Amino acid sequence: MTKLKELLKKDLTEQELEKAPNSFEIIGNKEKSVAIVEIPEELESKKELIAKAVIQMDKNVKTVLKKVSERKGEFRTREFEIIAGQEDTEIIHREYGYLLKVDPQIVYFSAKEGSERERIAKQVKENETVMLMFAGIGAVAVAIAKKQLSVQKIIAIEINPQALEYIEENARINRVADKIIAVEGDVRKEAPRFYNKCDRVIMPLPLEASEFLEEAVKCLQNKGVIHFYTLIDKDDFSAADKIIKEVCDKMNKKYRILNKQKVAEYSPKQWKVRIDFEIL
Repeated sequence: MTKLKELLKKDLTEQELEKAPNSFEIIGNKEKSVAIVEIPEELESKKELIAKAVIQMDKNVKTVLKKVSERKGEFRTREFEIIAGQEDTEIIHREYGYLLKVDPQIVYFSAKEGSERERIAKQVKENETVMLMFAGIGAVAVAIAKKQLSVQKIIAIEINPQALEYIEENARINRVADKIIAVEGDVRKEAPRFYNKCDRVIMPLPLEASEFLEEAVKCLQNKGVIHFYTLIDKDDFSAADKIIKEVCDKMNKKYRILNKQKVAEYSPKQWKVRIDFEIL
């Protein structure tokens, strides 16, 4: 039994305890954090008790947010409900030696994918120009700029104007504003400005990245690396492999797969994965 469920034992029946959350996501730092928890409909009346247990587990948590919806809309954001703590949910998240300002109620951000950002940052080489599509708050861009000090520049395209403000702010507070170019707009409209100018393209939006794969290839200087994120069923990469093959065949491009990485469980039946491949 997880610690959270241990704390809830005295307040929930055995049947309720079975449906209680096992864990929660923390965004923040040692001074102020926000906890994000999924609460099933059957435990709606117990949400305050669950929030109390979360705060008891982590004294740095100042607000507990309950997920109300899945990610949706053009900006890929969720709806949340504050079930305990402060109304102000803008925080500074710390990971791998850099800081990220974010308000999870306004823009999408996953603290759980910090290790994934670090894996990507370690692959970037000196003097590369990197295209970051669907940049969010610029977390991947900051990770790269802090890890690879000799990166040429990182072009971060984001359609959400509020997220774009966070990109610029996060670049500033981490002193990498000279490396990150924040571009507001739709990838399909903005990417053509950077055709044939990049050494590497990162596509961290799993639901729609396949629709922009041609743009990613065109951004490369004849050859280069693409980090393509998508969803797969369990361990079956075949559908993702097929998407890459079809696009490269259509564009008459030779390629080779460098790596396949499971990133995070997206649903009970699906995984978010990353396929790294090189255009030759």
